[in-house]
Amino acid sequence: MLNIKDDSRKVVKGDTFVALKGKRLDGHDYIEDAIKNGAVKVVCERGSYAVETIKVEDTKKYLDDYLVSNYSSYFKDIKLIGVTGTNGKTSTCFITYQILNKLNIKTCYIGTIGCYIDKDVIELNNTTPDILELYNLLINAKEKGCKVVVMEVSSHSLVQERIKGLEFNLCAFTNLTLDHLDYHKSMEEYLHAKLKIFNYLKDDGKIVINVDDKYSKYFMERRSVTLGSNDSDYKIIDYRLSNNNTFIKFIVNNDIYSVTTNLIGKFNIYNYFTSLALVNSLGINIKDIINVTDRVYAPKGRSEIIKYNKSIIVIDYAHTPDAVSKIINSFREVTSGNIITILGCGGDRDKSKRSIMGSISTNLSDIVIFTNDNPRTEKEDLIISDILKGVNKYNYTIIYDRKSAIKYGISLLNKDDTLLILGKGHEDYQILGNNKIHLSDYEEVITNIKK
Repeated sequence: MLNIKDDSRKVVKGDTFVALKGKRLDGHDYIEDAIKNGAVKVVCERGSYAVETIKVEDTKKYLDDYLVSNYSSYFKDIKLIGVTGTNGKTSTCFITYQILNKLNIKTCYIGTIGCYIDKDVIELNNTTPDILELYNLLINAKEKGCKVVVMEVSSHSLVQERIKGLEFNLCAFTNLTLDHLDYHKSMEEYLHAKLKIFNYLKDDGKIVINVDDKYSKYFMERRSVTLGSNDSDYKIIDYRLSNNNTFIKFIVNNDIYSVTTNLIGKFNIYNYFTSLALVNSLGINIKDIINVTDRVYAPKGRSEIIKYNKSIIVIDYAHTPDAVSKIINSFREVTSGNIITILGCGGDRDKSKRSIMGSISTNLSDIVIFTNDNPRTEKEDLIISDILKGVNKYNYTIIYDRKSAIKYGISLLNKDDTLLILGKGHEDYQILGNNKIHLSDYEEVITNIKK
């Protein structure tokens, strides 16, 4: 753990405290707390304190520059893989993490569901942690003997330079679809944020690109490695879906391969394929990758299947129009009965996607249950009202309480039906106002089917 902190609660004796100014909180208000906890040095933009004080114009710039100049070289010998895109980052990274470890290449995963090394899991607040936390994680990965770190790279982190000082050996672009327009304001701005990934790719590095995505043309350059159903380096020529596994046939360098994965749905073909291309680009033989594939599984909360009375229940993180469309269509292909979908939209977040998700879910599902999904400080009825603006079919029910919505959805299941519980995936909480309460979709499902 580095002896420089930006959270006064984490300060221990001998630390340096850097007072950062955020949107809601100002670190200068916590300097005295940091000193009480043992800080012997303070970096700030104003004020005078009883310990050694360094005044700077911009504390964030000071912290970034300090970390880059003092520590970025420490993990230069670790191979870094960064995956960016709207959907598929978590699955792609976690699949890559599993494959490499199964091949006895010790690898660390950093992303939405936490930081994984061996059996140790650290919970994270952001998909891509702030630079100080990220550097701590990378140093820890090196000290534990990791040879590779595969991490999700969010658009927010690229804009905010949370990955400053890093150089990726490999990157991947999964797709770009509507999301985060509360932050980026337009798809053009969102795209521009994603393209910043090139600022962190080594000159001799490669970027794996899903050419079946319409935005892929913006990522094509001399270091590109392509995958998809078109004329690409890793070309999908056939696939078969079921609710148990997925068969894929593909061509690389004129050689034909086939593999059966435990991953479900067409969208997971792209996630697996991106992982395969990344691992192969590290110099690993494709046959070796295929040989460990049957021991690789989707991460928690990503197309997580629970079988129940000859029907299936699926928990998934899908919370964008594209992700919702893809998962419903994927399970439509393997479901002979009804598709029942439970979903909502987050409060205090991108409102532009709400009506689109309402339209997609009701048009593609047989029955939809609209419910809460982290309403935060917004009124739940106003969020649902925004969703309903895109609805022109009356095959839906509104149940604000998510536990009750899940219970009702399970009660509707008949033989060969599929219940999709979307939006929260691995999350085990619900944010109501400014409070976080415990709520796990998985736990609610298990509780109800046991009853």
